[in-house]
Amino acid sequence: MDLAGVTRHEPVAVEAGRRAAVIAPVLFRDERPHVLFTKRADHLGQHPGQMSFPGGGSEPVDVDLRATALRESNEEIGLLPEEVTFHGRLDDIQTVTDYAVTPFVATIPDREYEPDYREVAEIAALAVDDLTDRANYESELRDHPKYGEVRLHFFHVDGYTVWGATGRMLVQLLELTTEWEAPPEVDRIVDADADYPV
Repeated sequence: MDLAGVTRHEPVAVEAGRRAAVIAPVLFRDERPHVLFTKRADHLGQHPGQMSFPGGGSEPVDVDLRATALRESNEEIGLLPEEVTFHGRLDDIQTVTDYAVTPFVATIPDREYEPDYREVAEIAALAVDDLTDRANYESELRDHPKYGEVRLHFFHVDGYTVWGATGRMLVQLLELTTEWEAPPEVDRIVDADADYPV
């Protein structure tokens, strides 16, 4: 995994009603790169139970979006600002809930992190080797009532499924830092109201 690809990347910004920021945290365990995710608590109103990167909505107290990502990551998993080494940004993601999410890529120590169970049900570090294994990936095309034709990416690793906005961010992270590329063809085309394979 070569994080210089993120450093060289010129991120694309998007505008939306609200701003948010996340950290896509990379850690090295037994010299193997892993990406750390949170599993959102089931009782949350938006995206319950989904895999996410630590982060959240911008608040007036934040001097910038990097500060938002640091504050929210500290609140959600106990990540300390001094532990974070930033390498760059991915493209902004516009979510179906009208957020523009700015993803920062950073390396963090491999240690035990403490989830805030009010927001985070679990913390999982998934190996990049497994995330880039084609057998663990699938995608589908469906018509979204607001955004039209949308491709959804699904990564199935260690009993977890990363998809949605986080899946889109993960695709770009892997394409910038590894030799993996999302296949040009989708695995299936589904109706807009079809169940999600999670």
